[in-house]
Amino acid sequence: QVQLVESGGGLVEAGGSLRLSCAASGRTFSRYIMGWFRQAPGKEREFVGVISRSGNSTYYPDSVKGRFTLSRDNAKNTVYLQMNRLKPEDTAVYYCAAGDGRDSGDNSAYDYWGQGTQVTVSS
Repeated sequence: QVQLVESGGGLVEAGGSLRLSCAASGRTFSRYIMGWFRQAPGKEREFVGVISRSGNSTYYPDSVKGRFTLSRDNAKNTVYLQMNRLKPEDTAVYYCAAGDGRDSGDNSAYDYWGQGTQVTVSS
C-alpha cells in the first residue's frame, strides 16, 4: 500500500514556472515508477510524464516535452514535476501515481493515486 500526497499547485502567470511535489508513504518508494497525469474540466485524464524507479529515465508527451521535467529523490520518498514556460492550456488538476510495472503513460499501469493539486495558469 502506498499513499501519495501532491502539493505545490497554485496560480501562475503564463510563461512562469511551478514545481509540484508528490510525497509517498512507506519504505518501498524506489520499487515504483512514478507517473504524472492531469485532468482539465471537460477533458479526459492526460498523461504528463513518467520517471523510472531509479530516476534515470523519463518520458513525456509532446504537449509538455521540453517544458516539464520529472525528478525523484528516493531517500525522501518524493517525486517532483518542474513545469516551465507554462501555458493557459496547462491548467488542470495534476495527479501523481505509482505503479509497479514498466514505464507507461497508460492509466492502467498505475496502482496508487494522489488526491491531486490544482494548477491554474493565467493569460
